[in-house]
Amino acid sequence: MSVPAPSPELLGGPCLPQRRELRTAVPGPRSLALAQRRSAVVAAGLSSALPVYAAAAGGGVLVDVDDNSFVDLGSGIAVTTVGNSAPKVVAAATEALSRFTHTCAMITPYEGYVRLAEELAAITPGDHHKRTALFNTGSEAVENAVKIARHATGRSGVAVVDHAYHGRTNLTLAMTAKNMPYKDGFGPFASDVFRAPTSYPFRDGADLDGNPVDGPAAARRAIEHLERSAGAERLAALVIEPVQGEGGFIVPAPGFLAEIARWCADHGIVFVADEVQTGVARTGAWFASEHENVVPDLITTAKGLGGGLPIAAVTGRADLMDSVHPGGLGGTYGGNPVACAAALAALDTIREDCLIDRARAIGDAAGGRLRALAETDPRIGDVRGRGAMLGVEFVRPGTHEPDPGLAKAVAGYAHRAGVIVLTCGSFGNVIRLLPPLTIPDELLHDGLDVLAEALEAAR
Repeated sequence: MSVPAPSPELLGGPCLPQRRELRTAVPGPRSLALAQRRSAVVAAGLSSALPVYAAAAGGGVLVDVDDNSFVDLGSGIAVTTVGNSAPKVVAAATEALSRFTHTCAMITPYEGYVRLAEELAAITPGDHHKRTALFNTGSEAVENAVKIARHATGRSGVAVVDHAYHGRTNLTLAMTAKNMPYKDGFGPFASDVFRAPTSYPFRDGADLDGNPVDGPAAARRAIEHLERSAGAERLAALVIEPVQGEGGFIVPAPGFLAEIARWCADHGIVFVADEVQTGVARTGAWFASEHENVVPDLITTAKGLGGGLPIAAVTGRADLMDSVHPGGLGGTYGGNPVACAAALAALDTIREDCLIDRARAIGDAAGGRLRALAETDPRIGDVRGRGAMLGVEFVRPGTHEPDPGLAKAVAGYAHRAGVIVLTCGSFGNVIRLLPPLTIPDELLHDGLDVLAEALEAAR
């Protein structure tokens, strides 16, 4: 079913034309000047994917300071799911900003915090009693989910899987798999973190007996590894992305997540779904866990939740969340009132503009185009994803050998041609597409045309 993008007056931004248009080379002179200023004052460790500087954004475009209009297939890494400067988000945040910017929810709380917790209880999987605590970033949410699980179980161990990405704090870096650029030189990291193999259908192949490693088999492999390396009785939590993000947009084989969740339930291990990137309509459901009929004990959200403003949450079983003593959870800015207002407006926008259906339509359209390319180009090893979260894995033709150079070349060509795409993957060989759900069909297909041109140019 074709689901159109919202009408132009709902796209947000300063009435931006929804088209790709380059008025200068990329980067243009104003961006080059800003880059020179930046090099004098911004830490070198903070890099950027594109050498251009944003001036405005909305719908499916981003306009730089040189008046170049780019097709946005990145959404600020899945943050602007409802579009940048979405009208309802802007209006709600502006109204909240005019009343008060901060009181600290731990001192004098406010209705917006309560309303957002009510919303999250309603939309997260499961009909059990739930509680929520709000934070600022995905890393904070994941770290607090681990704190809650440890406090509730009295155990210390944390299980994660290969290719995982969970954040940039010390604990979440320990949980993250990839060394460069995230971990290198920043240790030592938190202890009691145990890593297991995951389900990576494109690379799993067969077991030693020649049987395919399907979802249940991959789950058994992970469980056996954790029982040997940690022991189920030692684990407080198993934290997993239902679709892995930075690790390569890996969709596990059917049955993998459900089998892991069952094992956790059997052994009193808290099953935590890290839905920081996958959550809030991105995959064509409120949460990616729903695609596998999995009900997490705890679920973490951020990114798309705030419509562009920083906010994050841990939502989960009331008995787990309430096990922590008063004062044990919190933070000065957690659940900022302006960010709460923006989040509530973002959720309203998703409902009113049917953006969950729109995510599925984007996935069908873009996935179809990408799979058609894969049929004729042996350098595309795999096309995968859910909804408007799609990945293209590049390999040496006829092999499974990763080709990060091709991914870099395709992304670079796209950037110079006016299309924002991002790379990812443990091997750096995946192009990921995360368009805002407000992107018009014509703009989406224009961006995909450029990707096809980039592949041809890289032959």
